[in-house]
Amino acid sequence: MAKKLRKSNQERQENKKNELNKIQELNEKIQQWDIKPNSSMTLQAKKFSDLPLSPKIIKGLSDNGFTKMTAIQQHSIPVSLQNWDILASAQTGSGKTLAFLIPILEKLYKMQWSEYDGLGALVISPTRELAIQTYEVLLKIGKQFNLAAGLVIGGKDLKFEMERIYKMNILVCTPGRLLQHMDQSTGFDVSNLQMLVLDEADRCLDMGFKKTLDAIISNLPNERQTLLFSATQSQSLDSLARLSLSDYKTVEDPTLRNIVSAIKDKDNKTTTPATLQQSYCTVQLPKKLDMLYSFMKTHLKAKMIVFLSSSKQVHFVYETLRKLQPGISLLHLHGRQKQTYRTDVLDKFSKAQHAVLFATDVVARGIDFPAVDWVVQVDCPEDVDTYIHRAGRSARNGKNGKNLLILTPSEEEGMLKRLNARNIEPKRLNIKESKMRSITNNLQSLLFQDPELKYLAQKAFISYVKSIYVQKDKEVFKFEELPSEDFAKSLGLPGAPKIKFKGMKSFEKAKELKNMSRQLLLLKNADENGEVNTKKDKQVKTKIDKMFERKNQTVLSEHYLNLTQPKTDKKGDDNDADSDDDFMTVKRRDHVLVEEDLPELLIPTSKRAQKKALSKKQILLNQGSSKKFVFDDEGNAKPAYEVLGEAEFAKDGDLETQLGKFIAKENELMKTADIDDKNIAKAKKLEKKRKRQEKERMLQEGYYNSDDAESEEEIRYVVGTGNLDDDMVSDDEDNKATRKKVKYSRSGKDSDAESDAGDNVIQIENPETLEDLESLTAKLLQG
Repeated sequence: MAKKLRKSNQERQENKKNELNKIQELNEKIQQWDIKPNSSMTLQAKKFSDLPLSPKIIKGLSDNGFTKMTAIQQHSIPVSLQNWDILASAQTGSGKTLAFLIPILEKLYKMQWSEYDGLGALVISPTRELAIQTYEVLLKIGKQFNLAAGLVIGGKDLKFEMERIYKMNILVCTPGRLLQHMDQSTGFDVSNLQMLVLDEADRCLDMGFKKTLDAIISNLPNERQTLLFSATQSQSLDSLARLSLSDYKTVEDPTLRNIVSAIKDKDNKTTTPATLQQSYCTVQLPKKLDMLYSFMKTHLKAKMIVFLSSSKQVHFVYETLRKLQPGISLLHLHGRQKQTYRTDVLDKFSKAQHAVLFATDVVARGIDFPAVDWVVQVDCPEDVDTYIHRAGRSARNGKNGKNLLILTPSEEEGMLKRLNARNIEPKRLNIKESKMRSITNNLQSLLFQDPELKYLAQKAFISYVKSIYVQKDKEVFKFEELPSEDFAKSLGLPGAPKIKFKGMKSFEKAKELKNMSRQLLLLKNADENGEVNTKKDKQVKTKIDKMFERKNQTVLSEHYLNLTQPKTDKKGDDNDADSDDDFMTVKRRDHVLVEEDLPELLIPTSKRAQKKALSKKQILLNQGSSKKFVFDDEGNAKPAYEVLGEAEFAKDGDLETQLGKFIAKENELMKTADIDDKNIAKAKKLEKKRKRQEKERMLQEGYYNSDDAESEEEIRYVVGTGNLDDDMVSDDEDNKATRKKVKYSRSGKDSDAESDAGDNVIQIENPETLEDLESLTAKLLQG
């Protein structure tokens, strides 16, 4: 047994030695690689197997269908494997994710990284969706490696992440949640970090993460390899590169034009693939929803993403078009949704063959949706970079795709001028308004039936108008030319809601804080000692509380505001005078607590004690029972549940005596009730018997015929002499009362029935005038 163990240990050591030798060979090959642009070695490497990569990564790539390299992968991976810092830019959908995941896995594998070495690589993504997508790709291609990978994003269980984050070797995260773990997770150590990756770095800066990234980078070790990947480059990105990169190389792929026939701008920094068909159309603002609905109805077999400027618009358009049932699956995605729901939407849309996704710019960058046929930009993007990233959701990885930009007449000239400056020339599409289907009447009907939908329409109108107001490019976004009333009617509203505009600084601040996490906001508002008052944030707020805290409540009707806000006169006092405007107005009054109502020696000395003393439980303990009163005939109040004392109870005798009296009294009441029930039952039985006898008598005398079309309700009895009670009790026909029967005929022509009935039957036509009634009365008296 010992020999076998020794043999296995020897085999293990030999395998490890062979693996180290292979790693040494890979390092020598990669150092000999010519990383110059357009070098023969780089141009000849078309597949991943042509690069000096480990067999584990080659197997992980081939198992998932990754064999050929894209341009950015072909030029950036060899540079990264030589441990250079990289500032890379490439078109959207060019495979940047694999361009930095492969160097991460290769570097940690060559260093023989294990779970005991701590965090080795860090990937920072601007959005949760992009982080989830990167993490899923990492799990697919890294199955052969003995490394622990983790995903840290907002919306997940923070405590669950804290318990496991110190065991991770590779971490994919968003900036806000990463900084939160750096501040709060005690076991989280980044001192041994080997590689940092900033994916979509320009997007991180656009979303207001600049200070967050600066704080993160300041906590990381200086001796590390840093990779910055982006589709665009800006001055802020250059400043971030100078801060985080030490000795780096810029990878812009000069052969990109020949490989994918890309269209580049004059600065050679932003690209869009040639397989993307770009077009635009000009539509009046009130006709935008009609245009969108008509476009969807004519493309039911397509998979498209519809971009809108705000989450309120996304929510409203999704809810209204979902009720109109265009005939295609509808989904919506924006930043205000919960993370679990956003993940489900991404998964459903990725798997769907024909669907429409209404979304904000939260999915405009980095997200790789398979086989997107159309990208429809309903609202004009704020700049050309946003346009490029939106359009980049289609025509990815060399596939065909189409993009449609919908502009208003005021936006057309300025936006096309900026697109042409970047060598982007979309084709104009002429829309026939005669074939466009209008849904304005349908929206008005929906808003009339559903008040919540009307409220969404108001918020969508306000958010769109404010988004135009805060834009910096006033040559494209002309706020003064907005047709507010017509636009409101196109949403189904009776008129344009009132909007209170603040200063531009407040809007810019709100835009900056829009995507900031709550935890970062708390840290920003912390006092000098670093203490954060979270008591307010821990309070549970209902929907009603949030509604009353809204700053822009003028979107609601004035009648609703009258119900919630008390009216005051010019002096500020409540106006008690009756008027038409005060009808159904709730006037709130503060009720003063009287200390006499409180129990003795329990007068509260604090708010907490006061609340406890006034609780129902404490009142019951102090008083012994509730004070529910009933009123007698004279109006005197008496307790409904009166509890007697022991002495007062003993006056009527002991317990057994009073119990016997109570039982005897209840027995008498039950006997009386039993007699009444028997009398009622006997009366019902006699009545039933009387009806049966009357029916038999009518059959004998020929007055009743079951086949006759006339009903029994047309026969009326005139009671003569005799006692009705005797008829009900006695069965003898001699004692029955003498009755005269009057039979009314509708036709007046049934002479046979009159002759068979005898002298006691008077048959006439149905009386219609006063003379007919008088003659009928005379005949009855004579009979």
